[in-house]
Amino acid sequence: MVKLHIKKGDEDQFLIETTVQISVEDLMKLLIPIYNGRLKVNRICSEIEMLAESGASLPPNMQGLTEEQVEELRLVDEWTEKCSPSGGYDFKRDVMGRRNGRSPSQKMKDVLLKTVKEAKEMISKKKIGEGVFVTQNTVDEALSILRGAVTIVYPMNLPPHDPIRMEFENVEDLAGTQASLEILNIEDSAIWWAGKEFQRGKNLQDYVGKNEKTKILCKLQKRGGGPPAREPVVNEDERKAMMSYYYKKQEEFKKLEKESDDEYLNSDWCDNNALKRQFQGMTDIKWKSGFR
Repeated sequence: MVKLHIKKGDEDQFLIETTVQISVEDLMKLLIPIYNGRLKVNRICSEIEMLAESGASLPPNMQGLTEEQVEELRLVDEWTEKCSPSGGYDFKRDVMGRRNGRSPSQKMKDVLLKTVKEAKEMISKKKIGEGVFVTQNTVDEALSILRGAVTIVYPMNLPPHDPIRMEFENVEDLAGTQASLEILNIEDSAIWWAGKEFQRGKNLQDYVGKNEKTKILCKLQKRGGGPPAREPVVNEDERKAMMSYYYKKQEEFKKLEKESDDEYLNSDWCDNNALKRQFQGMTDIKWKSGFR
């Protein structure tokens, strides 16, 4: 099975395993859902962290308003009591004005944050270095444990306008957000390797050969953007090591330039009286100030 190291721009994404006989169309159908799924998991994790901190989301018409404005407009959040966290809550006002401030108890908060950490680790880019493959099942499992944690803390479910519930129900509205720019569509996306775009209608083996033990680094991007930037010759750690080495050499060269040709005469091994003082026990003598 051929291994594909997937990147988007300069960022590592995930590692997958497939066959060289797969068509480019099927490869895109395999990659894009995983890529978008990882984005969804990260979005949900970010929202759950805010949920654990400041409670469920307020209705859209109440978000960003002060208490005085809410009273003046006579707005009421009918979901506050219906969607209260299990085990009680601690009131902590949301400085952004997006959530109702009913933070779950510490025990329930720990459940949410622990699950968020676990889900992030499942889809982490660190899995590439560990040689762990990410599949659609991995993404689905991460979504499943996040959904389970939210259900434990909010057995009556979250309000229908809460971003977390909307993400789980696949009705999220990302229009006008940075997140919408990150999402890729199968039809409008391309995959590049070795300066070549994989053309639909061909198979992977048309580009990488028939060796199933091949490992290649591919880049995902939107079509029509031209070839992505080539990978640097050395990685970041090697670059830092080289810079450190040359800086050290440069400092040593500067030091040598400052030293005169007869600087060595000031060294201990060039002192003609060193042996005499050693026999007289006069070495390492420290003179006190004011001594006469």
